[in-house]
This record gives sequence, structure tokens and C-alpha cells, in this order.
Amino acid sequence: MKYLILSDLHANQEALEAVLDDARGKYESIVCLGDLVDYGAEPNEIVEWTKRHVSAIIRGNHDKICVMDEPIENYHPAARASAEWTRKTLSAESRAYLENLPRGPLRIENFDIVHGSPTDEDEYLFVPSDATLTLDAISAPVTFFGHTHVQGGFLVTRSGSKMIAARGTLEIEPDHFYLLNPGSVGQPRDGDPRAAYAIYSPGERLIEYRRAGYDIAGAAGKILRAGLPESLAARLFNGT
Repeated sequence: MKYLILSDLHANQEALEAVLDDARGKYESIVCLGDLVDYGAEPNEIVEWTKRHVSAIIRGNHDKICVMDEPIENYHPAARASAEWTRKTLSAESRAYLENLPRGPLRIENFDIVHGSPTDEDEYLFVPSDATLTLDAISAPVTFFGHTHVQGGFLVTRSGSKMIAARGTLEIEPDHFYLLNPGSVGQPRDGDPRAAYAIYSPGERLIEYRRAGYDIAGAAGKILRAGLPESLAARLFNGT
């Protein structure tokens, strides 16, 4: 079984369509690490697609924020405005789907999926020391995580962890632990504005990091026409 690994779609239909076109014929099942909604202008469309096509999914922090009565006053203005808009825009069906998304970790075949980290769904893993602190919570050789919007990951050991650059194909070595981030489909923040994703082949022990160019201007235009903050549209162009 080959898996299409997606994370942080953030209501960006153009980016998702580009990923699906680029990945066509390369996978048999789709897995999502959460954050279907917020920031982008098409939350209901993304949720509806996910309901039809994704075989395994966990919730992200934005999925949770946009359907639960959690305070958002401490969010920066653009994030707060986006969350408020998404809460108002979600259909009853989309809201019900997001409310029932499971919390990670979730085991699939011989790998796990989480949103933030194996210890906390809202925790960011930016540097090797962050990854090392999660070792006792790792129970599978490979764990996919999202949340940072940065493609790459970490090789994790008790003596320390090292960063894995998102360059082409990575061979998974036996007797090691890996935390791997496919990057963000809908809002990359690693300096590359192209939509990010990964293909995982457990049988071959291979992870392929991939990028897909998409109609950024189209996605940005929808954000502006929806009345969402201009900064959410502008950041799509530079991947930050």
C-alpha cells in the first residue's frame, strides 16, 4: 500500500487540486494530519472532499478552534479574523464532521499520525531538541506530523536527534525512529510557496517529499473576495 500523506490544507482548493494532479497514480490511500480549515476561503469544499476521499484523518488545532467554543482573543488579528469568518462560514454538515475528527496519535498499518507531536497535538516540532523530548511517546518506527508547515523531519535517538532535509526520497532504516513532516498543502511556511506533500511506501521503506506548483493568484483572490485579511493572501506568494 502506498499512501498520499497530506497536512494543513487550510481551505486552499487550488493547492489541493494541484497536489492531487501531481500525485495521480502514485498512491492507493490518502491520509491527512489535520487542519482542513481556516486561513483559506473554501472550508466547506475541502471538508466535503475529505469526507469522500480520505481514508484516515486526525484533527488539527484549527479544525478544533473553528468548531469548539474556545477563546481566540489572544490570537493575532489576522488569525482571529480568519477563525471567526470560518466559524460563520462552515455548514452544519462540515461542522459536525470536524467536531467528530479523532485526536492523534492514530496508528495506520505500521506508522502513526499526529498533528503537532506524539505528546501534544498542539505542540510544535521545529528543532532536533524538540523531537528528542518526544522519544518516550513514540511507538512506531515512523510518525508523520504537521502543524509547523515546514517539510522535512527528524531522525530520533536517545543520544539526540538530527534534522532531515526534504530532498527527494528518503530510505527508512530499520531500528530507527523517524518524525516526518510532509509540509503544508495550503499554506507552506518553509520559503517555498508550492504545495507540499509526501508519498509513503511502507513496504519499500521509502518516503518521497514532493512539491506542486498551483494557481496562487487564484487562491489569494478568493481570500480577498471573502473579506479575509490581506496578509493571508500575501503570504501564499512567498511561502512564509
